[in-house]
Amino acid sequence: MVTLEQALDTVSKLPLEQQEMLLAIMKSRLIEIRRQEIARDAKEAISAFHQGQLLPKSVTEVITELRKTLLDNE
Repeated sequence: MVTLEQALDTVSKLPLEQQEMLLAIMKSRLIEIRRQEIARDAKEAISAFHQGQLLPKSVTEVITELRKTLLDNE
């Protein structure tokens, strides 16, 4: 397994143009991975809702819960 330090060292030896290409490729891959995670989470939430595990809430309730969660995580 290659360490992060080894990978960075190898990348730093590439010409600048190839480093930029690598950065663009990695950004695209990370975006796609995140998209897949969001899609999976959405499918799970929809399934839970259809199974009655989640109840409908007003926008105000949702926003209040989100704010509370954000404050609790700080």
